[in-house]
Amino acid sequence: METVQLAAEITRIEKDLLGSKEVPINSYYGIHTVRALENFNISKHTIGEQSFFIRALAQVKKASAQTNFQFNKISEEMSLAIQQACDKLIENPQDWKDSFPSDVYQGGAGTSINMNTNEVIANIALESLGYAKGRYDIIHPNDHVNKSQSTNDVYPTALRLATYYSLDLLFEKINNLISSLILKSSEFQFVLKMGRTQLQDAVPMTLGQEFHAFATLLKEDVRLIQKTRELLLEINLGATAIGTGINTPHGYAAQVNHNLTALTGLKLIGAEDYVEATSDCGVFIILSSALKRLAVKLSKICNDLRLLSSGPRTGLWEIRLPELQAGSSIMPAKVNPVIPEVVNQIAFKVIGNDLTITFAADAGQLQLNVMEPVIALSMNESIELLIHGIQTLDEKCIQGIIANEKTCYDAVMRSVGIITLLDPILGHTKCDEIGKLCIAENKTIQEVVLEQGLLTQQQLDEIFSFENMISEIAVQSYDEMGHTG
Repeated sequence: METVQLAAEITRIEKDLLGSKEVPINSYYGIHTVRALENFNISKHTIGEQSFFIRALAQVKKASAQTNFQFNKISEEMSLAIQQACDKLIENPQDWKDSFPSDVYQGGAGTSINMNTNEVIANIALESLGYAKGRYDIIHPNDHVNKSQSTNDVYPTALRLATYYSLDLLFEKINNLISSLILKSSEFQFVLKMGRTQLQDAVPMTLGQEFHAFATLLKEDVRLIQKTRELLLEINLGATAIGTGINTPHGYAAQVNHNLTALTGLKLIGAEDYVEATSDCGVFIILSSALKRLAVKLSKICNDLRLLSSGPRTGLWEIRLPELQAGSSIMPAKVNPVIPEVVNQIAFKVIGNDLTITFAADAGQLQLNVMEPVIALSMNESIELLIHGIQTLDEKCIQGIIANEKTCYDAVMRSVGIITLLDPILGHTKCDEIGKLCIAENKTIQEVVLEQGLLTQQQLDEIFSFENMISEIAVQSYDEMGHTG
């Protein structure tokens, strides 16, 4: 192995298809990664930041090393050295961040990422055997680490595994938020307020019902994303270049799938059609759509929280959000709903990422989709944004919400909407007349009904009691939850 002294550091010389390159002598990556660094200076984000992806790539490489030994394609010593190198990446992927410096945006369908992984694993293995980095005559990134593989089956398999793993934390944060909303629904179960449709007064409900509905919104998405996630377990490892399994021994695909299943503990399934699976990115369209659905629901909840907390004197002011920071550089005493606002913005970004994933999946041509790197980036970003956004919404907003009970109750009793409770008694036409008069003369329903002698105060008190204000189904749901009062 040739070395050269530079002014700043010692380098080693590595060769590839295009010629020779100087590589920092202590780096675990090699010439393919150096070229990627030169070619793809696009963003400030690197593959090394994606620990789930590094871990998944190493798992694929380990399973492949096991399988290649089982088919006598590499020696036992080489297989073990490669597997042990993979174990280091699997156990502590964050420790190897600097060894994966290439940009997340790149052409080549992920070849640079696959070769980066091959180089790092080869050099860790070489080092463990007592050889210098770059001694590819002993363990070669392509000939040994990448044996019986192609970027076109390694990359999509690792992407599916990484995405599957990353969703665990998302489920944890969603379930925490759901629990907080359920607690608030219990806390607010007897806070009477006005329901609204089209931003106009509708009929009475409780604030507890409103927060319980928020929780139910998110429960539906947990079930959908869990079901969709299972589609990620169908993989094309063993497909190699285009799905035909070229350069693999007979039975390799089934065996490498078996080994990866044992390694990950996941119920992995070999693709029904490896040619189809190598070019298709449909699973990411479905999963991204489910994440977008979650984002839209979170945004709806945040829109409602901003409306319900609007004021404090000229808005609804039915709830108070935690006061986290001064709201204006010019208006004293102003506090803004900053957490719902930031979650709204996260939702917009997730929706945008979904469109990016849709276009990228659509861009697949013939036997390969080369746009998987931007699918990986967008999917990872959406999941991370949702994880942090949901946690922030839960801990810095939902848990600290306070109900303005008197404001809620007064709004109900002033509302024209409660005329709906008199509809079965006085008839729709008469109630229309009463409601119109209330609006015109700025009077309450009770005042007009009493003035016209239609009902007594005692009758009105009974009709407008808490039990009658909320529906029978709501009372039943609270009883089922163990809420009584």
